[in-house]
Amino acid sequence: MSMEQRIDELNELRAEALKGGGEARVRAQHERGKLSARERIDLVLDEGSFVELDRFVTHRSTDFGLEEQRILGDGVVTGYGTVHGRLVYLFSQDFTVFGGSLSETHAEKIVKIMDMAVRNGAPVLGLNDSGGARIQEGVVSLGGYADIFLRNTLASGVVPQISVILGPCAGGAVYSPAITDFVFMVRGTSYMFVTGPNVVKTVTHEDIDMEGLGGADVHASKSGVAHFAHDSEAETLEAVRALLRFLPQNNTEGAPEGPGTPPPEAAVTGLLGVIPDNPNRPYDMRDLLGGIVDGGDLLEVHAQFAANLLVGFAHIGGHAVGIVANQPAVLAGVLDIDASVKGARFVRFCDAFNIPLVVFEDVPGFLPGVAQEHGGIIRHGAKLLFAFAEATVPKVTVITRKAYGGAYDVMNSKHIRGDLNFAWPSAEIAVMGPKGAVEVLFRREIAEAEDPEAATEARIEEYRKMFAHPYVAAARGYVDDVIDPRETRDRLISGLDMLRNKRDQNPPSKHGNIPL
Repeated sequence: MSMEQRIDELNELRAEALKGGGEARVRAQHERGKLSARERIDLVLDEGSFVELDRFVTHRSTDFGLEEQRILGDGVVTGYGTVHGRLVYLFSQDFTVFGGSLSETHAEKIVKIMDMAVRNGAPVLGLNDSGGARIQEGVVSLGGYADIFLRNTLASGVVPQISVILGPCAGGAVYSPAITDFVFMVRGTSYMFVTGPNVVKTVTHEDIDMEGLGGADVHASKSGVAHFAHDSEAETLEAVRALLRFLPQNNTEGAPEGPGTPPPEAAVTGLLGVIPDNPNRPYDMRDLLGGIVDGGDLLEVHAQFAANLLVGFAHIGGHAVGIVANQPAVLAGVLDIDASVKGARFVRFCDAFNIPLVVFEDVPGFLPGVAQEHGGIIRHGAKLLFAFAEATVPKVTVITRKAYGGAYDVMNSKHIRGDLNFAWPSAEIAVMGPKGAVEVLFRREIAEAEDPEAATEARIEEYRKMFAHPYVAAARGYVDDVIDPRETRDRLISGLDMLRNKRDQNPPSKHGNIPL
């Protein structure tokens, strides 16, 4: 056989590999509102950058007639390419081939690119669309999942891992995305659950459909499993590209810098009017951030989940930063179980990948209540404290209004190694709010007063003058400076420049024992 004939044979095999499960199955995929595995790769990677590996792999099974059904690629497309010119590895499961089910060789392909990603220090993108373990292969398929889980775990904190759920993801398959750093879902076409609606109905007699049990909005707002939910696959994959603008390639590098575009002038001048005169009135922390971060743009993470704490990525003077901010517009910005877990997860990601943390604090405390206490607010709240305390990246805090009780300590206070701690003149740093403090300190006096209400108000005013300001903390050095709100951006840029070469480390240990 001549070389020309061999090349013709190669090209025929390449063309066959591109077909996946065939034209009819690809058409059915499109009719469900879903893209093919290769169309997804084209959308998420820079044009023309994809290099495929293992296109000729087929399964090795001979049971249940599978020896008659060998399709090149075996249900997953793997390789590498670039996003914004930077290397990424990825796998894209092909639902048109055996329902995207995971076989021994399917898993081996995924494991290969994950190992390459760790060795070469680049992110891993997983585009998930699978019916689960290939039943015909039995325990071999289950072993393939475990091989992937191990790689997810060992790669955690070494290279960023992003999971994009673009179809069903059920049973053991959910645990690979759960270990990764960020999970994206698509409304209406993607689902995640350990057991499906039929099993749930049989075991617990609860009647629920796939969307209600494990759809995108359920996981983005209730369970917190999904960090992002979008309306279409195209929108989702563009959002993945947007996220990668803030992430380093690996744990030895810094995040890419932004252009340093100033925020809109109106948002900057509006900073003086963001905090209401009445300390009990809410405001939207996003309005405040819009006058500080580059371009006024924040890429919010977990936006629908635990909205009383806001986390996300931004650039400040070109520095990529992780923002953690109390949100007074939701539950007065208190910390509760979900907010604590959300914040801790985000803080630990930023610390693992050398992304400075900038904290905006307006917190009246932890949410009281039987449900919170019985749900473990002590254990969960300690996660956020642990995460901030162990973090060694540059950490800067701006107290905009309330900083009460233990929540003051938790939100990156000077006492847990906050590098720079600023306060606005509106800051109130105290053990508790004026009303609660007065009711404790002057309970007997108020009870014996002729006019208890007037006596309470008088003591509250006295307490405010003594403690409801930032200057006691500043006098002790717990706050490094009290600043004009309009100076915030410049002070943050200066601080981040100063902290660029920060060196800090924790005592040697195998790893800490965060209160999970």
